[in-house]
Amino acid sequence: MNSIFLDTIKGKTHNRPPVWFMRQAGRVLPSYLALKDKYTFREMMRDPNLAAEVTLLPIKDLGVDAAILFSDILVIPNAMGMGLEFTDNGPVFEKPLKDVESPFSKLNPDSAKLNYIYDVIDTIIEKRPKDTPLIGFCGGPLTVMCYMIQGLSTNHSFPDAVKFFYKNKSETKKIIEAVTNLSVEYLNKQADHKIDAFQLFETHAGLVPVDVYKELFLPSVKKMAAAARDKNIPFIFFPKGFSTGLRLLTPEYCDYVGIDWQIEIEEAGKLVHSELGIQGNLDPRLLYADQTVIENTLNKYIEFGKDNRNWIFNLGHGFIPGTPYENAKFLADWVKNANWKRD
Repeated sequence: MNSIFLDTIKGKTHNRPPVWFMRQAGRVLPSYLALKDKYTFREMMRDPNLAAEVTLLPIKDLGVDAAILFSDILVIPNAMGMGLEFTDNGPVFEKPLKDVESPFSKLNPDSAKLNYIYDVIDTIIEKRPKDTPLIGFCGGPLTVMCYMIQGLSTNHSFPDAVKFFYKNKSETKKIIEAVTNLSVEYLNKQADHKIDAFQLFETHAGLVPVDVYKELFLPSVKKMAAAARDKNIPFIFFPKGFSTGLRLLTPEYCDYVGIDWQIEIEEAGKLVHSELGIQGNLDPRLLYADQTVIENTLNKYIEFGKDNRNWIFNLGHGFIPGTPYENAKFLADWVKNANWKRD
C-alpha cells in the first residue's frame, strides 16, 4: 500500500507528516449529520454498508490520510454481558457494576457479539479507495472499566469507579484481566480481517496517579501491544492526561504514543522514549477560532515537524460537537500543503 501514514510508522520520511483526526467520522461532517437524521447510531454502527460509508466519509470530505473504524469503545463491555443501549443521549448500561454484588461474577464474555464488527471491516476493506489504510481500535482498560462500573456519567471524573479501584483492588484486577483478554481477542480478529494499524484509546488515563496506572493498567497495555506485534500491526497508545507517565512508555508498550493537548508537543517529545513515534496534539477547541488564529497556532508546529519525522499530525482529543466543518477542512488542507522544511 502506498500510504504516507504507514510509511511514516515504518520510518520512511515524506515531505510532510501524515494527518488524521480522532472522531473524524462524525460530529463535524455535514454528510454524517445527514445520515444521523435518517439512522440511529446503533443502526449505523451495526449495518456493514452504513458503517463502511461513515468510516470512509472523512477520506472524501476532509482528505485525511487514514480511516478509522466507525464503532464504539463500549462494544467490549456489551460483549461481556452488560446490557447496553445506545440512546440519543449516549450509551446507557442496564445496571452498572457499582450497583451489583460480586461484579466479576456477573460478567459473561461472549466474543460472538463482536462478529458484526468484522463484517463491517470486511466491507470497509472492499469499498475503501486505493491506498487508504484502516485503523482499528478499542478502549483502554481503565476507560472501559470506568463506564462499566459507573455507567453513563456526565461527570467524567467517574468518582464511583475510582473509589471502586481503591476499595476493591483484587476484584478490580480480575475485571481488568477479563477486559484485557477479550480486548486482545478483539484486536487479533481485527488484524485477521486486515486492519492496517490499531489504536488503544485510554481517554481517562489521567483519572488516577501515574503509579496506580502503572501497577493496575499498564500491564494490560503491554499485553495488547505484544498481541499487535505478533500480528505485525502498528500499535498506537493514546493515554489522555498521562502527563509525566509518558516517560514510562517504551517500545514494549507501543510503537506510537498519542499526546493530548494538555502538554506541549516539544515537552512530550522530551519525555517519550527515543524509539517511539508521536501522534498529536492540537487542542480541538482551537477549531472554534477563526482561520487566521488557527493558522498562527499551526505555524508553531513547523519546527517540530521539520525535526521529527516520526510524527503523525492529529488532535489532542477528538473533534468536539459544533466544530465548524470548514475549519476542520482548513486544518487538513493546511497540514498537507504547508512547507515543513524537510529537505
